[in-house]
Amino acid sequence: MSWVDVSMPLRAGMVRWPGDPEVRISQVADMAAGDVCNLTHLDMSAHTGTHMDAPRHFTRDGESMSAWRAEDTVGRCRVVEILDPVAIRAEEVRACGPRAGEILLFKTRNSGLPNGSFCEQFVYLAADAARVLAEARVRTVGIDYLSIGGFANDLVETHVIVLGAGIWVIEGLCLEGVGAGEYELCCLPLRVEGADGAPARALLRKV
Repeated sequence: MSWVDVSMPLRAGMVRWPGDPEVRISQVADMAAGDVCNLTHLDMSAHTGTHMDAPRHFTRDGESMSAWRAEDTVGRCRVVEILDPVAIRAEEVRACGPRAGEILLFKTRNSGLPNGSFCEQFVYLAADAARVLAEARVRTVGIDYLSIGGFANDLVETHVIVLGAGIWVIEGLCLEGVGAGEYELCCLPLRVEGADGAPARALLRKV
């Protein structure tokens, strides 16, 4: 089976969390203008598009991206389709049987949302479901929007529970067209030393 790219393409003005810096991509050297090479400048938050959260993002003494290991986001994973249109709740998470050391990616109705503007009513990971994942000691959790915590509910609580348990987080996945089941994941964050997060490229392959 071939790899499927499930990361968001970076582009100027793309959707971002309210209050985060606008994404700016500019050409600072252009061969068409006589420069010796083409050179692109990027200006954005580390939590732009498809990205990872390190525990440090919401925990004062949590590990930074420097603690990331390849096995945290490279290897077997499971895509779980969530039916609840509002939130990923404890009942559905328990029903999927999370296992210690597992990489879980949640596909929700978010995957069908238009990508032009921020949607406040995205499906998020509820705090009670976050506790289930923490108790199960999963390794990594991913979701198909810019945050695992909701815009109006459980934003801080969910992040604190998951990141406080040492679980790595992948946000901003594009899972439209990806069915539930077992996959191989290759998600590589940028090596930004000491950062609370980093942009990432994510690929899935059916196994």
